Amino acid sequence: MMPADLPDSAAFGATLTIDLDALISNWRLLGKRAGTEASAVVKADAYGIGIEPAVTALAKAGCKSFFVAHVSEAIRARKVAPDATIYVLNGLLPGAAETFAAHGLSPVLGSHEELLEWASFRQTGAQVRPAALHVDTAMNRLGLWPGEGLNLARERSGVIAAAGIGLVMSHFASSEVETDPANARQIAAFAEIAAALPEVPASLKNSSGHFLKDCPSYQLTRPGYALYGGNPTPGQPNPMKPVVGLEATIIQTREVEAGTQVGYNGRWTAKGKRKLATICLGYADGYPRNGSWTDTSTGGSVLIDGVSCPFVGSVSMDLIIIDVTDAPADAAKRGASVTLIGGPLDLETVGGGAKTIGYEILTSLGRRYQRRYIGG
Repeated sequence: MMPADLPDSAAFGATLTIDLDALISNWRLLGKRAGTEASAVVKADAYGIGIEPAVTALAKAGCKSFFVAHVSEAIRARKVAPDATIYVLNGLLPGAAETFAAHGLSPVLGSHEELLEWASFRQTGAQVRPAALHVDTAMNRLGLWPGEGLNLARERSGVIAAAGIGLVMSHFASSEVETDPANARQIAAFAEIAAALPEVPASLKNSSGHFLKDCPSYQLTRPGYALYGGNPTPGQPNPMKPVVGLEATIIQTREVEAGTQVGYNGRWTAKGKRKLATICLGYADGYPRNGSWTDTSTGGSVLIDGVSCPFVGSVSMDLIIIDVTDAPADAAKRGASVTLIGGPLDLETVGGGAKTIGYEILTSLGRRYQRRYIGG
């Protein structure tokens, strides 16, 4: 335990600010846009912001359904949302039915084997929540083939009935690309499935699906990335509010001369006299090493008093070196804060600088940050 009088600035090298009011606002916006009930996808520790605070805030705001990837995540969500419906997207692992029943969880069944195992468990008289049926319309990852799903749906009294299906769903492969013809094919394929099970609520829209033309909302939508401030309409203005901000502290500054090599393996060389600063954050905190800026490739950057300052050299485990030559001297000094996520440095920009996507930036947010929750 840290001493009670230890200041946060001494205990943590970086601060992650999470705006729960913005999270709730994004959820409400998507539900209003869809004109139907919006659930919340809270897998991967609620995309890095924390399952417990995210689920607590959303449930308080009226969210009734949550989706996670693993049973362990579902159990955490259940503790703070005792009345919610909690679906486990990764399906029913062999022998896991009793755990689902014990915690009131709903498996997303995506194979005939899973359907049979769940139906058999229900026939023992076990008290379980309704399961979801996943039909694969494009991803070739999880789910029944469309033809298989249609055949089972048309049987009505067969294994789908025995499994107690309370939701039928599919997952878009390219919904963020509005012009991709795969979207129309998936919408049409899923419409057949939903029509074959008219008494079962359906779910198709993910975050970007809320912005696709001619895409039915059905009874439930499943936003994820957009809830956390990610842009569901790449290349267009982001309709979502930012949820996360990240700042780190400058530990040390120094001046180097032209020709000085910086960082591991000397991968960046100063082209002139430069002022450098080192911040207390690295790839162990979830910032990808691909954000390194070398002599031959660009990388990430920070904002100091509104001035963009690039990384220089390799992102190391606990530290990043920044070229702060162009920043105001009084804002680029030992103990000052720099912005890594926030303002113009939105998730998409940060992801691009690290040669990845905003999803990875979010879900990699480290556990060594001081986490500051506001709102909610």
